Amino acid sequence: MDGLISKLRNLDAYPKVNEDFYSRTLSGGVITLVSSVVMILLFISELRLYLYAVTETKLVVDTSRGEHLRINFDVTFPALPCSILSLDAMDISGEQHLDVKHDIIKRRLDSHGNVIEARADAIGAPKIEKPLQRHGGRLEHNETYCGSCYGAETTDDHCCNSCEEVREAYRKKGWAISNPDEIDQCKREGFLQRIKDEDGEGCNIYGFLEVNKVAGNFHFAPGKSFQQANVHVHDLLAFQKDNFNISHRINKLAFGDYFPGVVNPLDGVQWTQLTSTAMYQYFIKVVPTVYTDIRGHTIQSNQFSATEHYKGAEVGLLQALPGVFFFYDLSPIKVTFTEEHIPFLHFLTNVCAIVGGAFTVSGILDSFIYHGQRAIKKKMELGKFN
Repeated sequence: MDGLISKLRNLDAYPKVNEDFYSRTLSGGVITLVSSVVMILLFISELRLYLYAVTETKLVVDTSRGEHLRINFDVTFPALPCSILSLDAMDISGEQHLDVKHDIIKRRLDSHGNVIEARADAIGAPKIEKPLQRHGGRLEHNETYCGSCYGAETTDDHCCNSCEEVREAYRKKGWAISNPDEIDQCKREGFLQRIKDEDGEGCNIYGFLEVNKVAGNFHFAPGKSFQQANVHVHDLLAFQKDNFNISHRINKLAFGDYFPGVVNPLDGVQWTQLTSTAMYQYFIKVVPTVYTDIRGHTIQSNQFSATEHYKGAEVGLLQALPGVFFFYDLSPIKVTFTEEHIPFLHFLTNVCAIVGGAFTVSGILDSFIYHGQRAIKKKMELGKFN
């Protein structure tokens, strides 16, 4: 048994030195103190890294199909009334959403930016209580009120009981109303008068769009849109205005839900119109993103990059359609973010490396200083130190 213990004693890699042979120095004490502080700071840094989750990033090919893309927006037009502002969306598959009114809110703003009115649908003239009759001003027996659509009727019993319904019927036919005063409903509702009364007002429009997950665009522009010879057109003549101020501020634009660390580059972007007519274009590259937190909860969202283009029209040249256009395309690469903790063994390894490394470096530094001092002292004793 004594022999086994003796053999184990011989394997000791840390032989002990009698304290009588120790030589303690001031420089060694300073170095010990500094190295201890450094080790403590590095240990705290490593401990914080271990306690908090780290995010691992991967790039994979996006193989998802048949999904929808949610576009959240909040845009303010300080000089464009809500009654003439419309929102359209379309994509390369041919699907169109013209004059979108669902899932959006419009807020009328005064010249100082204060909210006048907020409604979930298009803001304009209210529907008249007693719409015009098809048979003159006299009501026939058992006849209900039915306003004329002025040639845009789709069926014999199609009624247009408000100016908005006449405009909608015209839009579906691909027609534009050049003079609203010729439409009795618009005249009775004071369509043009309301446009004049709202002159100088602004509009804040916010909400979301659900679109196909393919390339497409959506835009904010004055007037109702319709298709004419496969061309997207807006009926600007009805407003009897020479120009439209499309100055705007993008308060928020996001493709999908929020996740930690997301940066939307167009948030806070503001443009002030410099010409009588202008088209603002934003070209967006959408990158599908999946974020998984430490609890395993997954968020399907998107990031995007954007470039901007301003297009003004000079006098004598063909004017572009005034509006704010967002053209988006999707990347075939998906980014995945995964939160995870550092393994304990990895943390332990780093702590050992910190302690051992700091101890070794401080030992080398102490030895260099100690032997340097001895060499200088010896030369001074011999009188060879100048």
